[in-house]
Amino acid sequence: MATITKLYSLSLNNTKTYLIATVFVVCNLLLPQLAHLVPQGGFIFLPIYFFTLIAAYKYGIHVGLLTAVLSPIANNLLFGMPPSAVLPAIIIKSVIFAIAAALAAKKFGKVSIIGILIAILAYQVIGTGIEWAMTQNFFVAIQDFRIGFPGMLIQLFGGYLVLKALAKV
Repeated sequence: MATITKLYSLSLNNTKTYLIATVFVVCNLLLPQLAHLVPQGGFIFLPIYFFTLIAAYKYGIHVGLLTAVLSPIANNLLFGMPPSAVLPAIIIKSVIFAIAAALAAKKFGKVSIIGILIAILAYQVIGTGIEWAMTQNFFVAIQDFRIGFPGMLIQLFGGYLVLKALAKV
């Protein structure tokens, strides 16, 4: 039996866009708090990006971008994490991830492990280059690849499973 996958592209003039984005921002507030219970958990699990992937892939670019921008800012204001010094790089990576995930969903038209992988690689490779240009420190820029590989795997496989579970919603 085939699973019907519902992917959306909600517009900015739709109230549902803001309600769904709010849910994902809250999720992106809670997940990092859990990850930070583990020493270096934020660096290892990259939790701030997880629900940005889900939001953009499932509900489109607008929900994804709202989630991508508001999640790191809300986390910084409420919890001081991520620190203000790295906030611009994280927002840039989040925005790239939202764009890449929304484009992958549109291209594949279904929940696709390859689509998710492409989105992850896009935000990491492009984001690393931008972060390197911003910090002038290659070692800092490649931190997600050095430490955050488990987080990328969680995004890939966990994101796939969550998106599959939401397939009919």
